[in-house]
Amino acid sequence: MNIPNMLTLIRIILVPIFVILVMQGFFSYALAVFVVAGVTDGLDGFLARVLRQQTVLGSYLDPLADKALIITAFVILSILEVIPGWLAVVVISRDCIILFGVSVLFLMSVPFEIRPTYVSKATTVLQLLTILLVLVSKRLPGYAGPIMIVTLFWSTAFFTVVSGFYYIFKGIKFINNS
Repeated sequence: MNIPNMLTLIRIILVPIFVILVMQGFFSYALAVFVVAGVTDGLDGFLARVLRQQTVLGSYLDPLADKALIITAFVILSILEVIPGWLAVVVISRDCIILFGVSVLFLMSVPFEIRPTYVSKATTVLQLLTILLVLVSKRLPGYAGPIMIVTLFWSTAFFTVVSGFYYIFKGIKFINNS
């Protein structure tokens, strides 16, 4: 267990705290927890590279922590009708499809390596911005106009769908090449 992995574990522990704060309507505190989770995400990756402490455990825990936070945030915010339910379904469906695809490749013993692409990185950034903006707008009503928020919702959905299809086609290519 090294410092980057401990930071990732802290991020995982912050997920239920975030949910409880949002459920209780403490959006300012939830926003703070979300920002702390974001900082630990950047810090664990930075420290792992700089200190040369990249581990197999970290390579599994880091994306798990990211997905736990994003999926949980979309679920709870859609339940509270802060974001539209359809957007939460799009985000969660993409991740389920990717997980299903990886499972199929693994069960078929197909060698594969998934590397983040620009579209998947843009998707993650938009998903995080969506969460951040709705939390800020709950704390500071009127901060972001409805046009800005709706545009962000649709941009997030678009990039999520495009990156989902990219991974589907990439998985099919892995299967065809094996």
